[in-house]
Amino acid sequence: MPSGVSPADYFGYEIAIFSADTSPQFPTEVLYEDDEYIVEKTPYGGVRRNHKDYSTTPEVISWPCKSRDDWEKIKVRLKPSERRVDWVTGLNQYHCERSRGRFIMYGAAVGFDKIQNYVKTDELLKAVLRDPEWVVDMYWTDARLVMEMCDVMIRGGFKFDGAFLYCDLGYRWGLFFSPKYFEEQLHPVFKELCRFFKSRGMYVFLHSCGRVKDLIPYFIEEGIDVLQPLEVKAGMDLVELKEKYGDKMTFMGGIDVRLMALDDPKPIEEEIKRKIPVAKQGGGYIYHSDHSVPKNVSFRNYKRVIELVHKYGRYR
Repeated sequence: MPSGVSPADYFGYEIAIFSADTSPQFPTEVLYEDDEYIVEKTPYGGVRRNHKDYSTTPEVISWPCKSRDDWEKIKVRLKPSERRVDWVTGLNQYHCERSRGRFIMYGAAVGFDKIQNYVKTDELLKAVLRDPEWVVDMYWTDARLVMEMCDVMIRGGFKFDGAFLYCDLGYRWGLFFSPKYFEEQLHPVFKELCRFFKSRGMYVFLHSCGRVKDLIPYFIEEGIDVLQPLEVKAGMDLVELKEKYGDKMTFMGGIDVRLMALDDPKPIEEEIKRKIPVAKQGGGYIYHSDHSVPKNVSFRNYKRVIELVHKYGRYR
């Protein structure tokens, strides 16, 4: 990378995301640190171990909610407040990004993925089955705070073009829970989130990793405009999805990030050549990798990826 230039500027990234703190805002603390790792108490009240550059998925050591009673104590902390926004830094950056013509988005984790900050994943999955009222209460409590903080930021000077919501709902082989439980518990929450954002003139993007094919009809019904990242190794094939749902939803991603790290340039060109000309037909496709770009993808390789995206994605 040329010095003094951000990847977003160099590669022409078109989206800028701004967020509020929608955690319970517990005090954070570094509990342990060495040359490679850092162990921290999070604002959610849990403990996580990360690589010091935060380039990988963290190891979760402890969770704050061991019972529903624990949740009730946390719940009272989830109230909207102007103190949840870094106004000086945020507004300065917002005006800078707006002047560059970027698409400004309000970003927030929501739903099942967000609630894993409070409850250990296997315990949360048990609760989906055995204590759905508790799970739904957690979903709605968080969603209300997410919506309220969006309005706080709008009143404070932000103007959002869209909302970028994060909620991983699957893994490589399928969903974390059946479509039935999604429909009963999370579907109404997503519907209300979409209604809220659209009433403020905002498009809704959903980031959901894993094999989430079976939920796409629900996403469309809810009003989600864009689905991202279309994880290839989880069977989320961009061409297949475009052909089936391209008239109802925009897709973002679906280009296999694993191929970007290869020394051989042919596989990634074949990947882009096969997918993007189909996905771009009639509009409704935004380029993105199918997962976070890891450190083993060189600058030279990623520069080549963007050149190929322009080569096969440009409208003649």
